[in-house]
Amino acid sequence: MIEIKDVRKQFQDLEVLKGVSLTIEDHEIYGIIGQSGAGKSTLLRCINGLESYDAGSIVVDGTPVSVRDKDTLKHLQKQMGMIFQSFNLLERLDVYDNIALPMKFWKMNTKSEEAREKIMGLIRLVGLEDKVHARPRELSGGQKQRVAIARALVLDPRFLLCDEATSALDPEITKGILNLIQQINQELGITVVIVTHQMEVVKQICRRVAFLNEGKVLSEGRPEELFVKPATKEIKDFLREGSELLPKEGVNIQLFFTGKGSQAPVVTMMARSLDVDFSICWAKLEDFRKNVYGSLVINTTEENRERICAFLDKNDVTWEVL
Repeated sequence: MIEIKDVRKQFQDLEVLKGVSLTIEDHEIYGIIGQSGAGKSTLLRCINGLESYDAGSIVVDGTPVSVRDKDTLKHLQKQMGMIFQSFNLLERLDVYDNIALPMKFWKMNTKSEEAREKIMGLIRLVGLEDKVHARPRELSGGQKQRVAIARALVLDPRFLLCDEATSALDPEITKGILNLIQQINQELGITVVIVTHQMEVVKQICRRVAFLNEGKVLSEGRPEELFVKPATKEIKDFLREGSELLPKEGVNIQLFFTGKGSQAPVVTMMARSLDVDFSICWAKLEDFRKNVYGSLVINTTEENRERICAFLDKNDVTWEVL
């Protein structure tokens, strides 16, 4: 478990983290999302001790993260694999030796049969058996990130921290990398923390997500709840949510489908049951880990408002009048 309580961080006159509090459970995939400059990467670097923080506390598996306690921090960092957007591979080393690099740093024997079996097992896990002796310049962006993932796993970490790990990749390659991260989480039981500004990342694999804005956590929860029904203007702006072309006449009612009842034919049921006229003037569907959730806006007359809202309540549909 990673427990973050009221963490604050300042660079000169700029306060980057303003009392951030989060709890990341064992074995989950947790997303931290927000615009550039929200403090996401700084928070991740505080978790693994690459950055110090000015106030609050970060506790990883019961141990406080402190740059002042170098021996304890070194032990913690061994448990936390890190993946970067820029891959950070050494051009002079081939795939095998790039993956072996953390073992050399910890003065392990990378030539032993045990080490070779581990490294080759990771190469097979990330699907690069035919690239063992290739140099980074011979690899695609997706292949480089697969090498970086294998390198992050070579010390058997309990946590995998991903800093914009897919933002330099095209959508199809991103999907493959996310499937690999999900496989690692499920098969190896590794807790994954993903910092990203890409909605597709959290929709595909994250169980919970926190939205950061200007160094503060504005909202936290399941991605489908956070993004189908945004709680704040900042999240709506980030998602480019809603439409400016909604009708000015009558009443606009937004229906949210986030779980129970999301597959029911509510709209057609309502039309038949109430015998009322309304138009669908805006709609959005999102794919969250093989489940489709979304929302739509209907426009009707003021006289139909009370009956429609009562029907939605009766059928457990979340709604709001815009």
